[in-house]
Amino acid sequence: MKSTSEELRFTVAGMIALAVAMGIGRFVYTPILPGMMEELHLSPANAGWIASANYLGYLVGAFAAAGGWAHGRERLLMLAGLGASTVLAAMMGLTDAMPAFLLIRFLAGLASAFVMVFMASIVFSHINAAGRGDLQAWHFGGVGLGMAISAVMMAVLVTEHAGWAAGWLWSALISACGLVVVALLANEGPLVNGEAAREPALPKARSLMKIIVAYGLFGFGYVVTATFLVAIVRQGGGSRVFEAMVWLVAGLAGFPSTWLWQKIAARIGLYAAYALACFIEVIGVTASVALGGHSGPLLGGLLLGGTFIAITALGLQAARQQAPKAPRRIFALMTASFGLGQIIGPIVAGFLAQISGDFFLASLLAAAMLVVSGAVTWSAAPKSP
Repeated sequence: MKSTSEELRFTVAGMIALAVAMGIGRFVYTPILPGMMEELHLSPANAGWIASANYLGYLVGAFAAAGGWAHGRERLLMLAGLGASTVLAAMMGLTDAMPAFLLIRFLAGLASAFVMVFMASIVFSHINAAGRGDLQAWHFGGVGLGMAISAVMMAVLVTEHAGWAAGWLWSALISACGLVVVALLANEGPLVNGEAAREPALPKARSLMKIIVAYGLFGFGYVVTATFLVAIVRQGGGSRVFEAMVWLVAGLAGFPSTWLWQKIAARIGLYAAYALACFIEVIGVTASVALGGHSGPLLGGLLLGGTFIAITALGLQAARQQAPKAPRRIFALMTASFGLGQIIGPIVAGFLAQISGDFFLASLLAAAMLVVSGAVTWSAAPKSP
């Protein structure tokens, strides 16, 4: 057994790595976006394309990271991903050209996928060796932590009347600090026990296909609000500090969400928990555009943050249950489905917002996708004999 301090050290390292690469590197675009749209006269369609470029990079990165070539280099590649995430955030603040935005965000998506995949292999190997699989939930909590940190950063910047570029430059500075801490805490790569065996083909089960399709629909459903929530607040006339507050609520709700939903799944079952989380997120997605004033966006932020990170984990768990002998293959296929959904989502939402003048239609379409995703996954649950 490993010492208690060691698995906790790796859990904290994983949490900070995800805060930098995902919570900030991937999602800081959401609170910075309204300023970019206003100061650069960026259309909703263009905003959607920039978001999708990032998700395309994540998809490419996840597939690249799944290959055997990285064996033995996980720590180096994870740190390189964090370094790239830091530099690319700074570069976003130093340009105002659309082609540059697309390229930088594509590369940032690639970097965040490397951190996500390689850090998971490092952290999980150490906490599993110590018999502390329960710490996985706190590792994923890093996404919410990063979102919350970026919200506080934006609140400070808007009270100082800083422009959109300052958001990216300060994100880079915070990311650089995170990189140093992670490099010190995660001082070795994953624990290796034997060579990886060749995985069998995935089972041709209808229930597995349902989960894969449902996961893609979830990718589309969550990403519209995750990308445009703060822009929705700006469009509704909310103050700059309120925009940051909505994103802070989303981040703080995301921090314990995986731990909470694992508890719920243990009580009602994995598939029912996935469906319930989707249906709760539907309320948040709809509220963000249907309820006026402060209550709609705050409820949207709370229910989005409280569900989307956990649903991502629950979906992967359900798929692994269906294909226990091929975890890497099913991870790749689920990531592809999810990635496709979240690439298409912002593009469709951006165009709908441009045509209709707001994000109401796009959000209702996203909510419908979440309903279907939850229902389809629920129907894929193994039937009791």
